[in-house]
Amino acid sequence: MPDVIRHHRHHDPSPGQIPVPHGPETGDEHGHYPPGETAANDDGERAIFAYLTHPDDCYTADGVYWADLPLRKRIAFVNKVQNEEAKKELNNIGRMLKEDPLSPVAWYFRNAVLPGAGLGLEGYVLFSIGNIEPLFAATWPTCWGKNRTDCSNNWIAAVTYLEVIGIMAGQLVVGVIGDWIGRRWGLIQDAAIMFIGLLMLTASWGLTLQGWVICYAFSLFFYGFGVGGEYPITATSSMENAVSAGKLSTKEDRLHRGRKVTMAFLMQGWGQFVNQALLIILLLILHHGSGDPPYSAVAVQWTFRLSFAIPAIGTLWLVYYRIYKMPHASRQLAAAKKKSNVTGYDLESLKLTCQFFGGRLLATAGGWFCNDVFFYGNKLFQGQFIAVISNNSDSVMVGWVWNLLNVIISLIGYYFASLLIDNKFYGRKMMQQVGFLMCFIMFVVPAFDYEHYTSPAGIHSFQAMYFLSSFFNQFGPNSVTFLVAGEVFPTAVRASAHGFSACIGKAGALLASVLYNYIDTQQKFYVVPWFGLAGMLLTWLFLPDTTGLDLKEQERRWAYIRAGRDAEYHGIAIHPAHLSLWERLMGVGKNYNPELDTTQKINDMREEWAGKERLRRQQNVHGPDDADIIEEDEFNDEVDHYFRRTTDTNALMQPSADTSGTASANTSRPDSGKGVVREKQQQPNSPAASSTEKGQ
Repeated sequence: MPDVIRHHRHHDPSPGQIPVPHGPETGDEHGHYPPGETAANDDGERAIFAYLTHPDDCYTADGVYWADLPLRKRIAFVNKVQNEEAKKELNNIGRMLKEDPLSPVAWYFRNAVLPGAGLGLEGYVLFSIGNIEPLFAATWPTCWGKNRTDCSNNWIAAVTYLEVIGIMAGQLVVGVIGDWIGRRWGLIQDAAIMFIGLLMLTASWGLTLQGWVICYAFSLFFYGFGVGGEYPITATSSMENAVSAGKLSTKEDRLHRGRKVTMAFLMQGWGQFVNQALLIILLLILHHGSGDPPYSAVAVQWTFRLSFAIPAIGTLWLVYYRIYKMPHASRQLAAAKKKSNVTGYDLESLKLTCQFFGGRLLATAGGWFCNDVFFYGNKLFQGQFIAVISNNSDSVMVGWVWNLLNVIISLIGYYFASLLIDNKFYGRKMMQQVGFLMCFIMFVVPAFDYEHYTSPAGIHSFQAMYFLSSFFNQFGPNSVTFLVAGEVFPTAVRASAHGFSACIGKAGALLASVLYNYIDTQQKFYVVPWFGLAGMLLTWLFLPDTTGLDLKEQERRWAYIRAGRDAEYHGIAIHPAHLSLWERLMGVGKNYNPELDTTQKINDMREEWAGKERLRRQQNVHGPDDADIIEEDEFNDEVDHYFRRTTDTNALMQPSADTSGTASANTSRPDSGKGVVREKQQQPNSPAASSTEKGQ
């Protein structure tokens, strides 16, 4: 059979699914890789594969990994790479501005706004509940106020409880659905649920005030289910795109993966901002240009119903967009399942994740729990805090303006996180530790001198500390927990692990919402700081630092784990710089060996190439119209020719028990540069042979 011609594919751009760090997508993106040097000896072989085994953003010219360098050389190398990357990005921005002044805005919309649209809508509605409640209390004091005669205290409290419980259920269920049925189904399902939930909130009614509260609470529960699903689905789909964890192992993934995900996540902050700004505008319009009480029931009804109806329009568009414009959202999951010969939910991977990554689960879930006590606790009692700094003003508008300022400060924190989360000297782990520490300090200081800080003499310091806690919460654990909860786990169970971590996190929000109903403001300051300290300690002990680590390399390590050969993996995924303190104490990094890993990588790539080549031949793929059947790989023409020259291509068509696409055919290689071809069985140190035996 003649050699199969490898074609580049033209594909329609997928805005919102495939963020490209250096400019807008054209639809013609594919890997252009540097040519290697043709040689028959081991040095020549390594030269051919150098761009894959030792990329220049991670390794020196001598082949030393950046984290293995002495401190001074490490600083110089990392700064050189980051400065070159920054210069390239600035040049690209300048070129875009020259060609079209609005193109950077369009790029940002496609690569940040669209991927984070669901989280933006979630942030809008989720925090609107706390924003609207003071208006309800001022308008219907017998239901929402302190002296409730028309409504049950339990049902008023249930508004918050049911919302959080709905979110927790969505995070768990949709996390499993995302790994079982696929990311695309989860994305569509969440958008549809949120749209219906917004219609329910807009139309919520009752014959009595309590009847309306009950309807309102159950509408929030339904909407919350969709909101919860957004967390694992948005995080995983933002990571698993064509230029990161999937078919290509690229510099953009290593240098900008955190930024891409965080840019989507920070839309949550914009959702809060838009909600608060819109509520202010609606109340001013519908309340005759005034934000002061008394408020008419009609004006309040129109204000809160319009505030839910407007995002319903955007959510309906999101349903359309995810159905028709994101057809490949599940591609990476499908590829991972195919390699493991799994068709349904990968129970074996779930079991192995708990066995090998239990400490990581503790870090992501525990850290999120501690953060949500802060994050949602901050939102839940912000009304009482604002009452202190605004001298107990009875105007809802005063509180809203102060909250808008707090949201703006939080947004600045989101953007700082996006800017520095991929910095190798700061990165994920340090950012989360510093954020937790600062939140601890900002709450513990006023806790033990509350009277001073709430007096006229200390009120400005109190205000500064509160706003700084908002800044460092975003420029810290709130952004990092969302990213690492998916990043440190394998593709097969990434959504489940993220959903579980987020669900445990929301248990922290539920704890805050229940606890704060029974303690006063000063006692809240006594309780909250210690969760910041606990979060910092959990991060320090159990969270690995994946800054700069290619997701594909983590998947390569996972293949060895799943094949029961974890001790035979020697790559950078177990480098001490990328392991937690707990993992290092448990001896996980003891098998790190750069020399052995280089040989292993080439063997693994040979098997990957052989598996894809067999599939091409079996499917007789000859033209670009058929090329979608097989994903493009990261092998340049020199590597492809090398494998063809050193492989028994006739053996590729022999029947094989391996249906995963990895190689199980006999291969051949030159013997120590002598040009003698010898046949051999599948590499014994590769996970490919046994990985397919563990599928469920």
